Amino acid sequence: MFSTERTRVVKKSNTKRQDLETRRRAPLATPTDLKKAATKDIAGAMNAILADVFALYMKTKNFHWHMSGPHFRDYHLLLDEQADQLYAMTDPIAERIRKLGGSTLRSIGDIARTQRVQDNDAQYVEPLDMLAELREDNKTLAARFRQVHNVCDEHHDIATASLIEVWIDETERRTWFLFEASRNADSSGH
Repeated sequence: MFSTERTRVVKKSNTKRQDLETRRRAPLATPTDLKKAATKDIAGAMNAILADVFALYMKTKNFHWHMSGPHFRDYHLLLDEQADQLYAMTDPIAERIRKLGGSTLRSIGDIARTQRVQDNDAQYVEPLDMLAELREDNKTLAARFRQVHNVCDEHHDIATASLIEVWIDETERRTWFLFEASRNADSSGH
């Protein structure tokens, strides 16, 4: 009796262990009606966007934290607002990749290997140079969103394309605000 009970416990334990190992090896393949090639193309393109958004978020926060000069308060608040907007994009981008059956970035290392936005580790950057650099980075991000939108169109992924359209508009708004904030003004504000 004792031997039979022990055998049953060992078998149950082995079965649980095997189930766990099987689940660990199983891919995170979310069901989708998109073809495997579509998932691969869109997930790859969106992971690059995700890395760029994280890098641009960090650069924006860096400049926010290191802002100085007579327009400190205005620029500091502008960059904080823009950083919040960038960060708010990260989860929907990553979740969209997962909904398509793709795998998303897993670490800071993944971001560093994938990002195309250049870091700025300078000890000091002039405020107007900060705004100009962020303006150009946002302009480039909008162009990259458009490229990914084309990939989505090619694979008939309307949902991702629709999200990208909103993010393009937000990115263009950030570009516009950075442009206007960095324009030379005379005493009348013009």
